[in-house]
This record gives sequence, structure tokens and C-alpha cells, in this order.
Amino acid sequence: MTNNPAGPPPSKTTGNTDGSGTPTSTPGTGVGANRRVVKDAVAVPGTGRPVSSTEARIPDGAAPRAVPAAAPTSAPDPADVEVHVGTDAAYAGKEAERVQIRRPLRNISEVRHFFRTNITPIYFIGATPFNLLGLDRWVRNFSYITYYDGWDGGHPRVFSPRYKPFVEFDSGEAINNWLLLNAEVRAHMTANVPHGERPKVAMVFFDEETERICRELGYDLILPSATLRNQLDSKIETTKLGNEAGAYSVPNVLTTADTYAQLNAEAEKEKLGTDLVVQTPYGDSGKTTFFIAAEEDWNRHKHDIIGEQLKIMKRINNTPVAVEAVITSSGVVVGPFLTELAGFAELTPYKGGWCGNEMTPDVLTADQRTRARELVRRMGEGLRMRGYRGFFEVDVLVDLDSDDVYLGELNPRISGASAITNVTAGAYADVPLFLFHLLEYLDVEFDLDVDEINERWEELSGADEWSQMVIKETADITEYITHSPLTGQYFLDQYGTLTYKRPALDWHPLQNGNEVFFLRIFGAGEYRWKGADLGVLVTKNPLQTKAGGPNALSIRAKHFIDSIRAMYAGVPVAVEDPSPALGGPGAKGD
Repeated sequence: MTNNPAGPPPSKTTGNTDGSGTPTSTPGTGVGANRRVVKDAVAVPGTGRPVSSTEARIPDGAAPRAVPAAAPTSAPDPADVEVHVGTDAAYAGKEAERVQIRRPLRNISEVRHFFRTNITPIYFIGATPFNLLGLDRWVRNFSYITYYDGWDGGHPRVFSPRYKPFVEFDSGEAINNWLLLNAEVRAHMTANVPHGERPKVAMVFFDEETERICRELGYDLILPSATLRNQLDSKIETTKLGNEAGAYSVPNVLTTADTYAQLNAEAEKEKLGTDLVVQTPYGDSGKTTFFIAAEEDWNRHKHDIIGEQLKIMKRINNTPVAVEAVITSSGVVVGPFLTELAGFAELTPYKGGWCGNEMTPDVLTADQRTRARELVRRMGEGLRMRGYRGFFEVDVLVDLDSDDVYLGELNPRISGASAITNVTAGAYADVPLFLFHLLEYLDVEFDLDVDEINERWEELSGADEWSQMVIKETADITEYITHSPLTGQYFLDQYGTLTYKRPALDWHPLQNGNEVFFLRIFGAGEYRWKGADLGVLVTKNPLQTKAGGPNALSIRAKHFIDSIRAMYAGVPVAVEDPSPALGGPGAKGD
């Protein structure tokens, strides 16, 4: 899953921020020792000192505002602050350690408190922070180390090294390894590590070299081993594992084929018909999935098929649904279901390529949801038998003709769907799904009623609407970018124009379908070319419509895309100038 460009080393641009990624609007007025102090839009008890005008309560609907540190003479001693299990300690200081729960965690309330008093440094490392952006709202001492910084230094928990010389990356793993070895990054990660703690590291793409680097530097890579993940990445291995666990794929045959006649002969053995879907073991975003209904289709793709192990499937009329889950010692926690955006020419130049997700109340019927959850749970138990634990994603295919529910693909990693999974009603009622993964890899004992959690999340599954789309460059161009949109919150004004509203750290504050959050990846001073990831747009507005036929992008979705593209400008350059770097959010696994 490495064929996704993220561009050459970037240069810095300047956004309209005060240096913290937050608005510079005039704060409210009024002070008083009893006023609530608001930090990053989270109310915490006052400390007993007067509140400055810049700390006054932020009006409803306003973006979070950075809070200046108190003067040394007025700051209270942490020992004087009353702290108990109900304290919101995500932004607390030394007192957080004193209120940690020392016995096994027994319920969600205690899990929430554990993470809001966490003292262990946890880092998500990647080309961008897209996958787990916003998780820092839930986990104290959680932050991001990225190659691309869409906030230009304005996000208080995103760190990107200042000096990034030209490097020709060929994979997402290469970007992550480069970051781990960077001197600035190493200094940042070890600057304030509590005594006896080791920095924890999570990422999407890694390999054996990543594991070696982490061992030498004293970091804990809190993920299943690279060897196990590589084994499970194979679509052939996924199919076999699913069969063993009772999570069955679309009718198929696992075989090889060197000619079109041989392909049809193998399909005939399982009565799959002649309209076929053929997959090779490894690949991402539809790039190794081939639709073959005639010999000309075979001739177009045969060079990618001959000599490979193949999964030959009957082609069905289906709705693809993505669902993430976590294997814990208490059971398999299953997340919400999201439909996929795939192959839309407005978003990606890759036919069948993943380009986003959408969550709506009618993604699945209640019966389909129950059967899909059971399929994912069985897949999780099968993975447990292979020694896997923690986060994974499954593509579920719902046959629109027979109503059968099938296993599609397995992504043994954090995925592109994580961004939405972590802002659902279930996440806010309890905790984001990824926190169950962290429980598995941090030094904490827990005994949770996973069945009860899954039942509650299923009840809440129809309460949310969220959508995201990865906007790639689709034109056959190579340009040096001179102008680009800012990362932040946008809205449709009275004229229907998508207008920049304010800086924002993530998409959690979005309230309705007229608002969007845009995470810029490539900005001014960088390059764009066909297939390059420009950015990610998140909204509470549905992006697909069934009006007039099969799923298509809605009029509003196309307007969002056109509006973002119109904010880019550049000058043509020679094709050989830019050097693609991989691992951006254009990969479903990233």
C-alpha cells in the first residue's frame, strides 16, 4: 500500500493565525476568580487566580483560542489544586499522576479518566496527522509528528522538523523511518519523558527497519509486528483466514492464470460466470483489482496478473462498507459502518481507487448491521488466533440482489476511515475506538463488558452523518504551486461560495452540512501532478446521492471539490522536477 504520492520536501507558508493555529479575534471581556477557564474548548475548574481577558469564556460557536501561560507569581502550586477522579485532567500538570486509577479499569468512565490523566508520551507518526487527528482531545500527552504540516506550525500538538532536505521517498514506510531518524524529531520525542516511561509510537506504515530503529532509540512501537501484518496484508491470506473463521468472501477461487482461457476455466470450476473481479495479493486503493468481462479486459491487465497468485471472484452488485474494530483482551469492539467513495473521476485518477468515506443513518438496515457485526467479530477472533491484537479494518460487501453479507478485504492497521470513526456519537458517548487499541498496548489492566459496549454503539449507529473525501490532482499536469487554500474551517456564504471562516485544529467543531474542514497537504512552494494528494475535506453533509440511478457524487460535493481546486494556482514545470513521496492519506491504509 505504497503507491500514493505525497510530494517532495515542502517549504513553509504563512497562515492567518497567532502562531497557535487559532483565530486572532478579539476575546470576550470580564474577569473574576469564579469564571471558568476555557482551554481548547474544554471547560476546566478555575485555579483560584483571576482570569485574564484573553482567558475569558469563548462565545458559543467560536473556535478554540490558545491560553497564555500564567505569570509565575500567580500560578498555583499543583499540590494546592483540588484534584479527584472527576477532574478533567487532560490539560493538568503534575497533579494528573496523583489521580491515576491503580486497579484494573472496569467501565468506560474509568477508561476516560485513565486517558485524561495519562503521563506516557504517545506519538502518531506519518506523512500527515489525518488518520488520528483530534484524538489529542481525549488523550493527555498524545501528539503528532508529521512530514507535512498543513498548519505551518500553528497546531500546538503537531510537530514537523524545520529542515527537510530533498529526499526521494518510495514508500510510506520510508517517510516514517526518515522522521524517526531525524535529529529534530528525536530531540522533540525525548525532551520531556517522565522518569521510567518510554515514548509510545503508532503509525500506519512501518517495516522491520522501523522496528529496529525504535528498539535502538528506546521507543515502544505499539502495533502488531511487521512480519505478521505483511502476512495478513495478502488478499489470499485474508480469504483463507476468513474461511477458517466463518467470515466468508464473495464466491471465489484461489488460483493462477496465464491466459484468458485459463482464467475462464478456473472460474467455471466454481460457477462464477464470465463477469469477473480478479485481485492479486498485495495492493491498495483499487490498483490491483481488475474487472474482466471480455478478452480485451484481460489484454489490458494481463501483465499485472500473469505469474501472480489470484483471487477470482464472481462480480456482484454490491454496496461496499468499511468498518473498523479492535481486538482486546476483553473481546472485539466493533466500530460504526461507513460507505466508501471509490473511483470518482472528480477525486481520483485511479479507476476503483478509494477516495473517502461517508456515514449516514441508512448505511445498512438493522438486520444487515447485525450480520455485518458478527462477520467482523468472527474475523477479529480469527486474527486473535494468528496472534494479532489491536486495531484493524474490514471491507464488508452487501450483495444488493441476494442481501448476503460478505468479507471484502482486510487492512491490518489504522485506516483512512479512522478519521470519521473517532468523531461518532458512540465515540462521544464513550471513547473513540482507537483508545481501546491504546489500552491493549499501555501498561494498564482492564476488564470491560465489550458486549454491552457493542450493543450501545449499535443503537447509536444511526445518530450521525459524517463524510470525508481525499482530493487528488486529476489533471495531467506537473506544476509548482504558487497559491493554495489554508487548513481550517470553511462555510457556504449567502452567495453559495465556499469561504474561509477561521483556523481550526480539526473537524470536531463542525455543526452542519454548510461547514467543511479542509486539511491541506500540498501547499505553496510544493508540487502537484496527476495523482498527487492535495488535501482532505471533511463535512457533516452527505456526499453521495442515489437520485436518478446508482450512487454518484452530489451537486454539493462537486461544488466543494471545484471550490477547493479553484483555490490552487501554479506554474508548469518539467515532468522530472518533482519527486513523488508516498504515504499520504490518498492511501486507504493511511
